[in-house]
Amino acid sequence: MTKRMILNINGISRNVFANPDDSLASVLREQLGLTGTKVGCGGGQCGACSVLLNGKVVRSCITKVGKIPENSSVITIEGIGTPDDLHPLQVAWVNYGGTQCGFCSPGFIVSAKGLLESNPAPSRKQVRDWFQQHHNVCRCTGYKPLVDAVMAAAEVMRGDATIEDISANSKVGADGRIWNTHYPRPSGVARATGTVDYGADLGIKLPADTLQLALVQATVSHAKILSIDTSAAEAMPGVVKVMTHKDVQGSNRSFGLVIFPWNKGDGYDRPMLCDDKVFQFGDAIAIVAAETKAQAEAAAAKVKVALEPLPAYMSGPEAAKDDAIEIHPGTPNVFFEVNLKKGQHDKIDDLMASAPYVVENDYYVQRQPHLSIEPDVGFAYIDEDGVVTIHSKSIALYIHHFMLGAGLGLPREKLRLIMNPQGGNFGYKLSPTLEAYCAIATMATGRPCFLEYSYFQHITYTGKRSPAYTTAKAAADKDGKLVALEFDSLVDHGPYSEFADDLTTKVTRYNGGGYFVPTIRGRGRVTFTNHAFGSAFRAFGAPQSEFAFNVLMDELAEKCGMDTWEFMNKNILHPGDTVGTGEQPDVYPLPELMAMLKPEYDAARERCEKLSTAAKKRGVGISIGMYNVGADVADEAGSDIELNPDGSVTIFNTWEDPGQGADLGTLVTAHEALRPLGMTPEQIHLYMNDTALCPNSGPAGASRCQFFVGNAIVDSCNQLLKAMAKADGGYRTHEEMVAEGIPTKYKGHYSEAPLCSGPDPETFQFAVRPVPTYQYAAFLAEVEVDTATGKTEVLKLMINADVGVIASRQAVDGQMFGGMSQGIGLALSEDFEDIKKHTNMIACGMPYVKDIPDDLVANYIETPRKDGPFGAAGCGEIPLTSPHAAIINAIYHACGARITHLPARPEKVLAALKK
Repeated sequence: MTKRMILNINGISRNVFANPDDSLASVLREQLGLTGTKVGCGGGQCGACSVLLNGKVVRSCITKVGKIPENSSVITIEGIGTPDDLHPLQVAWVNYGGTQCGFCSPGFIVSAKGLLESNPAPSRKQVRDWFQQHHNVCRCTGYKPLVDAVMAAAEVMRGDATIEDISANSKVGADGRIWNTHYPRPSGVARATGTVDYGADLGIKLPADTLQLALVQATVSHAKILSIDTSAAEAMPGVVKVMTHKDVQGSNRSFGLVIFPWNKGDGYDRPMLCDDKVFQFGDAIAIVAAETKAQAEAAAAKVKVALEPLPAYMSGPEAAKDDAIEIHPGTPNVFFEVNLKKGQHDKIDDLMASAPYVVENDYYVQRQPHLSIEPDVGFAYIDEDGVVTIHSKSIALYIHHFMLGAGLGLPREKLRLIMNPQGGNFGYKLSPTLEAYCAIATMATGRPCFLEYSYFQHITYTGKRSPAYTTAKAAADKDGKLVALEFDSLVDHGPYSEFADDLTTKVTRYNGGGYFVPTIRGRGRVTFTNHAFGSAFRAFGAPQSEFAFNVLMDELAEKCGMDTWEFMNKNILHPGDTVGTGEQPDVYPLPELMAMLKPEYDAARERCEKLSTAAKKRGVGISIGMYNVGADVADEAGSDIELNPDGSVTIFNTWEDPGQGADLGTLVTAHEALRPLGMTPEQIHLYMNDTALCPNSGPAGASRCQFFVGNAIVDSCNQLLKAMAKADGGYRTHEEMVAEGIPTKYKGHYSEAPLCSGPDPETFQFAVRPVPTYQYAAFLAEVEVDTATGKTEVLKLMINADVGVIASRQAVDGQMFGGMSQGIGLALSEDFEDIKKHTNMIACGMPYVKDIPDDLVANYIETPRKDGPFGAAGCGEIPLTSPHAAIINAIYHACGARITHLPARPEKVLAALKK
């Protein structure tokens, strides 16, 4: 049934023809081309699709067209402002750091417009209440910059401030610099106006012959495949082809990047399309390509898969038992182990026995879902040169090139990967997800093929933070100095091994991270299970082990009869101390970071003591974090520069951008390196994230890009400057370079090889640093616990961080606030354990604005890194290394409930209170 109606869309009367059951979001996007309205969860839980309907904020993904009155007014982000005529809210969003990934920005801005039309002078609490009421969710920013932006825009709209006042951050510094300033990201305006094309937006704009894909997925966690019958599906309307493993031209296996030679697997355990077995819920068995999405989904439901159930191991301890069957026959479930031995490790039993203070406990950090607002999406086509081209959310373009090529049966020159603008991922896209499916389909049909996961698919069939079970025991002497640490960590990595050995070494290395422990004996192991496959997540490995050790330190401080700050401060890394892997780091900022924390710690303790009541108890907790900058031992990066005829330059690299601001990092670094030319930021153009035209800059992970790609950028700029230099001190123009036969394009490169070494496989000790530098933090959490319900509210969360010289203050602030907010979720609510229950944002524990305190604080010291570009290091991981430990310690100091297995949901805290 089709309904004709007239709607006033952004002030223009439009004819609309739609099925009454169509959502307003689909009509706006697919029929009217207004793709500024984004669809994330598709179920009214995220607010990315917010529009104004007759002056009221509505979520357009759950608003049916048939329920809208004739001649209604609809205002979308396109009706708020344009890139050439920005609304004050959009100006504020750009300048106050509201646009990280930017996927939620249009919905927030439209929602904020609705607020300010009804309340032109809101308080910060009223802004937060409004966003909570309208289900506006952000995963990147920690919400604080968004509230800042609304308050600033409100001043302009009331006439209390000017656009220039709230645009001050966008100005170049007095010395012409944008390095180390709040200069906004180049794509900020596009993100705030909804004019960035994310994956689904590009999908709408693909050619008319594009096929829509649907997956046939497993609904069990472990089974043998007996048969796959596609005949009924192939006869369905609109179906062009149904593909199984038989249609894959290559080996049908992606490579899991085995790093260490003692790994018992070969890394080829993940099928692109399942052939013999199903290994986890959601595993892809077949792909349907049809003319429409509805036709593809209907046909996918007709594919018949006969299965023989096998035991499903849904936790690490289950799968690691001696009597468990091998999930991958021929490879033991516990397929990688690393032993860390430092100091007098062979005498650790005696050291523990003779120490006056010893504490032992076991800890669990859960399977944390990434919960990016944009679901996974991508497409593929064969270009004019016969190259299979994949567009996706990949943040490891060249790595995915390597991981997928043989499985698809494509030589390197016939596979091209391009990163789409994306609505966040926080690490899960270091693993390939749907890239292979899009490529298989386009290779089999010869036509462009598009695939977008539903949010259910996105949650259930993308990687998760691998949970870890840790038993740890630490000893201190009579003065409270650490003597020894013993631990055993078991990582549950799901059914596939990709990145597993690297993860396990991180979990192992960061037991004791940030502290000086002279003697350590530890073991890290990883096991296959049949739960969700493990993928990278911010701070990869550290949240598991640094949680355990920081809570253990809080327990040991109490055992020693010491104040926690005094105990931790006594045991943190001081100059000359070695880390767990034996080497001395290049800088030692933790004493200064802890000294910065002390006044706030004392004030918070006094405040909590004064404000605690029997019903609402308050407490303060602290923790320490450290993390590597770089991907151990063999890391390197490239970045190219070209001088253009008009005197501008173009930078080419694959500094991938999951939302952290790769464009901004590239711009500020290149601008600083090219200062002798006196260039404006507008004269530096960026061409990024296309393997056909950009060099390999490495993945966007391990907080490596500002350091590694930044150094490569500087190298390329220095080469260009040298080539342009004249004897008289001036610089050649492009015309002069060409006339003299001097190249105008230069390839920059940086490698850590001279700085770093590999480990001793027996002890995992490094003679030289495994990475060129580290990032450091001290955290403070202030919480309130409701003793009747067990509900914990984080009142304040602070990070004092050292990430080297700050390249971009806007970007670094954004990483700190966003990472801390994810730490709150990790501590209190987020989980993906129950595959039948944890299938949407709310069920998975997504933090909304009122779950995150407005009192988020980020302070910095800037210790220059001698090998970093202009002294910079990296920042993305540090805010999620251990804030959850500070929160858990604060709960204990508030009410005496010691939580060691996360998340600390109210019922768990209440049970601990009753004990």
